[in-house]
Amino acid sequence: MPNIDILKKYKNIHMIGIGGVSMSGIAAILHHWGFTITGSDTCCSESVQSLLEKGIKVSIGHDLSDIAASDVVVYSAAIKQDDPEMLEAKRLHIPTIERAYFLGELTRCYQDTICISGTHGKTTTTSMVSLCFLEALEDPSIQVGAFLKQLGGNYKVGNSEHFIIEACEYVESFLKFSPKAEIILNIDNDHLDYFKTFENIKKAFIKYVKLLPSNGLLVINGDDSNCLELPSYTDAKVITYGITNKHTNFFAVNIVFDKDGFAEFDVYHNDSFYERIKLSVPGMHNVLNALACIAVCDAYGIEKRPIKSALSKFTGAHRRFEFKGRINGKVSVYDDYGHHPTEIVATAKSLMNKKYHKSWVVFQPHTYSRTKNLLDDFAKALLNFDHIIVLDVYAAREKNTYGISSKDLVNKIISLGKNASYIPDFDECVSYIKEHVEDDDIVMTLGAGTVTEIGSMLVE
Repeated sequence: MPNIDILKKYKNIHMIGIGGVSMSGIAAILHHWGFTITGSDTCCSESVQSLLEKGIKVSIGHDLSDIAASDVVVYSAAIKQDDPEMLEAKRLHIPTIERAYFLGELTRCYQDTICISGTHGKTTTTSMVSLCFLEALEDPSIQVGAFLKQLGGNYKVGNSEHFIIEACEYVESFLKFSPKAEIILNIDNDHLDYFKTFENIKKAFIKYVKLLPSNGLLVINGDDSNCLELPSYTDAKVITYGITNKHTNFFAVNIVFDKDGFAEFDVYHNDSFYERIKLSVPGMHNVLNALACIAVCDAYGIEKRPIKSALSKFTGAHRRFEFKGRINGKVSVYDDYGHHPTEIVATAKSLMNKKYHKSWVVFQPHTYSRTKNLLDDFAKALLNFDHIIVLDVYAAREKNTYGISSKDLVNKIISLGKNASYIPDFDECVSYIKEHVEDDDIVMTLGAGTVTEIGSMLVE
């Protein structure tokens, strides 16, 4: 059982933005441990519904009486300091703690926190590792960044000392954690609204690696040159994996793809044959994610059988190349969270391993800063699809002070010699696709915002 003494000073905990992916998981874990939890959110969602079913009081909007009854207020990064509940907490001198700091406290309750980080692939790899630990009956606590059907949600409360979590680099929130093991999948140019330069991103990962204890574990992608610089900053045990780099502890060869784009491959461990692995998620990037998972599980003494079994059963987390259905039984529709050029290229390559007539992409850029900083890369990445539709930028946490719009992206694609359409209205977009798709085409909705709604509209 984790040691919750550090949290016992808080009996009643109020959470603003409780429906968020990470917040809802924290709430459920605390509720399981006997804390009194209340929360608020702007709207009802799947995660809010799940918390209500557990008997946790959630207000849609504000209920200031919950603030008065709490010992501490935890808030997500999206909550502004002038939020009515934040102002009430300050007025009553009730301490407020940002989510990442509080999650850091939670990691210190466990002797063994396993953090999965990197610019891309965190949710998928966290899901893979979690399922392997579950299959091996290790009873971990889990917090993952998407709905996972094997968990019936995005978290699990276990009774062992293992806590498997996604650790995000945005605003350096992963520096608040106390990891025993870290998987670092890749280091790429993202979140420049916060980091400003790529050098700052690399520095954040160096600080993160320095958090590991000397008896800890660092698992890194040997195909990523930025990851290979990290071992010099820690005394922890280091394990490497790769596909192109064969000078790694775990590497994959004899990779073949079936008609669905799912890979099967031989894994070698320190140059000896380890196991043949079959995946049920598409793409070469998922071979790398699986290698990271195998490396950490092997280091934890998990046997090959549960690893092989769990990886073959994993069909993907919610919104990760997720099959939504068909239009008139003839056109397949998929939905993916990819919102960075590297992720778009990986998704397009996964698609190319499938058999189809023509490919369609409906892309919703996510944040103005990312769209402006990576405009050329986005345009080039989207060229991998036969038909390109771009929606309006999903602002998320930003105001458009960047002088950028989706039309700029469409114009850039056209300047590179490929046609693209700007269709901001969702209904119009759906009608256009239904009128123009042909039998055996594939439609992919892409982005981290509301674009996910289009898949359901297409297949209804």
